[in-house]
Amino acid sequence: MEEIINKVANSALEVFDLEDYYPKGMRVQIDISQWLLEGFLLKEKDFREHLKNHDWSQYQDQYVAVHCSTDAIIPAWALILVAVQLAPFAKKVVNGTIEDLDGSLYEEILPTIDYSAYKNKPVIVKGCSKKPVPMRAYILATTYLQPFARSIMYGEACSAVPLYKESKK
Repeated sequence: MEEIINKVANSALEVFDLEDYYPKGMRVQIDISQWLLEGFLLKEKDFREHLKNHDWSQYQDQYVAVHCSTDAIIPAWALILVAVQLAPFAKKVVNGTIEDLDGSLYEEILPTIDYSAYKNKPVIVKGCSKKPVPMRAYILATTYLQPFARSIMYGEACSAVPLYKESKK
């Protein structure tokens, strides 16, 4: 029987795995509709009272996404006021969903990476992940890799989809 050779492991292919940069920490989403009259109407006095009585310390060192799950029209100051309450406790606060939060975290992390290790190499941006890496992180990572990589693929080595190939000069 012939020896099985792992051609991927022996190739020059570099794997860029966004999971390696996934920030550790608890993520939580706050739905402000809980503090609206019938989930839709913001009465300033009542809203401020709910915020005053809420235990904000429970968000200590957490990443927090603030959103409204109903179609209520929310004045900008209301979301800002929630962020002000969270600021002493949360690591980061964003308006939106957990996916928006993760996207925002990657927008901070990806520009700080040294991509020169990928210079003139074929790169595969690993597609399958156990952590919830948002699509915008993949797009952003690819734009940072493109000036360095000879080629960029997406997926797994056994079934990668070509995305970019450096043009011949």
